[in-house]
Amino acid sequence: MEIVIKRVYEPYEESDGYRVLVDRLWPRGLTRARVHYNEWAKCLAPSTELRKAFGHDPAKWDMFQAKYVEELDANPEALAFAKKLAGPEVAAYPRVTLLYAARNEQENEAVVLAQWLPKHA
Repeated sequence: MEIVIKRVYEPYEESDGYRVLVDRLWPRGLTRARVHYNEWAKCLAPSTELRKAFGHDPAKWDMFQAKYVEELDANPEALAFAKKLAGPEVAAYPRVTLLYAARNEQENEAVVLAQWLPKHA
């Protein structure tokens, strides 16, 4: 299973495969039709408390990653989603694209998820 990440504001491409929005909040300025997503997996998003504590501050990136992985490991819905990616519904797609809205392309929840999901599928 190939997992890639992409900003939700980038254009849809058929090669994106199974597209999953991984933010808890809907991205500003976009309609549901424009996003072209297969699933909105709010269960994968970091908690509101963690998201606010991180605040996209690069100095807090290490703390965010550690606490987010703890949240994912303790979240049965996230573990079930990881197993689903290995199932027949998603296996028909060439890849899974995790969509996120953050401006920072190197330090956001999709980066952590792209590393975490294959280990739990």
